[in-house]
Amino acid sequence: MSFLFGNSGSLDRRAPAKADSKTLPADRPKADIDRYSDLMSQRPALLDEKLKLHGRIIDEFNLAQLEKLSPEELRRDIQAYVAKYIRAERISLNQKELETFTAEVLAEMTGFGPIEPLLKDPTVSDILINTHNRCFVERFGKLERVNVRFKDEAHLLRIINKIVSGIGRRVDELSPMVDARLPDGSRVNVAIRPVSVDGPLVSIRKFAEKPYNIERLIEIGTLCPPMGELLKAAVRGRISLIISGGTGTGKTTLLNALSHFIPSEERLITIEDAAELQLQQLHVGRLETRPPNIEGKGEIRQRDLVKNALRMRPDRIIIGECRGEEAFDMMQAMNTGHEGSMTTIHANSPRDALKRLEQMVAMVGMGLPIPSIRSQLASAITIIMQLQRLPDGRRRLISIDEIDGMEGETIRMHEIFRFVKERTDGNGNIVGYFTASGIRPQFLKELMPYGIELPTAHFDPDRRW
Repeated sequence: MSFLFGNSGSLDRRAPAKADSKTLPADRPKADIDRYSDLMSQRPALLDEKLKLHGRIIDEFNLAQLEKLSPEELRRDIQAYVAKYIRAERISLNQKELETFTAEVLAEMTGFGPIEPLLKDPTVSDILINTHNRCFVERFGKLERVNVRFKDEAHLLRIINKIVSGIGRRVDELSPMVDARLPDGSRVNVAIRPVSVDGPLVSIRKFAEKPYNIERLIEIGTLCPPMGELLKAAVRGRISLIISGGTGTGKTTLLNALSHFIPSEERLITIEDAAELQLQQLHVGRLETRPPNIEGKGEIRQRDLVKNALRMRPDRIIIGECRGEEAFDMMQAMNTGHEGSMTTIHANSPRDALKRLEQMVAMVGMGLPIPSIRSQLASAITIIMQLQRLPDGRRRLISIDEIDGMEGETIRMHEIFRFVKERTDGNGNIVGYFTASGIRPQFLKELMPYGIELPTAHFDPDRRW
């Protein structure tokens, strides 16, 4: 395909190098990913060669035609070009190393450079970049350092700009912090100088290729079967709920799992800072906030989107994370015909979650008295779920609480299920069990019109799961 290059270069398909007879697999297994990182670690000079080669390819490739090639054609042509470069520069690489080096160049061109293999590794849930020469990942709830690095800060900034520009956002000295997302939906947060003193910080929460459902969460021990049945009944019966927890406790994962129980005929509107919800229904409208432009104009806040969503005839509104003035509008929506709406909130306990919501509603500045705010919250929300990430890295739904009205000026609530920690075994794993409090939820009577009933045995306090 001679038109692939401009006048300054050419590629002869008729006489490929012997080392180019194999093409790289589209998806490399973990062993290849480890080799990918090890090669750069053992031979750091190759990092300079990779970046130099990448610059030459960008200069010589006809980029307009590049976009028209299939991934396999692009991989084959780049491998041929890399082999030619390796021979010309007299760089000693065996066949396996050539394939790995070519994969690095290809990732640099079409993906996100050194972090591309981590994005493809299914065992990695979080990627945490602390400046250009330190990178950590989370696997199975535990953090570990990996042999992934960037040449310098400029190299990392180039990858960052590639990420944020893909969704029309920017990061610079005037806007040194940004939320973004990758094409696959992975959530990204970036902070650069001057707010990040030592250099760019990047946090990537990876998007699950196969969203977790309740059955899978039960299987891995996040919750027990009676909990799952109760939550399934609540979602189908249009009970409004909130998922509370700290960072990385699995709030969005649980929200996605619960959304599977929403009837397909209902119209859903989702509102997020960076779209990451994976709703499976057909009738979903997704809204995303927008930061201000360089002149400080054009910002679209979550509260603006909630107000707009109410004009879009939603059956339910789902906010990815409630953290500001939008709490007031969400509360109003739950109280005016949008029952069954859901959101998440950062809090350490169900009672703390209510206090945070109370503070958020007060931020609107309408002068509502605290007793009035609490009364409206008690009317709008029925269930609060509390997630926790335990010291062993496992996520647990440690409490499900029901709000059942007011007692004076205090919101009355009681626990339905809880997780009891018994001990820590020799491997550092938390050993415990789920149990019921013995209180049958008041909202079950609201489910009767839907033909939903739950067995009394689910709420037996003497049972353990």
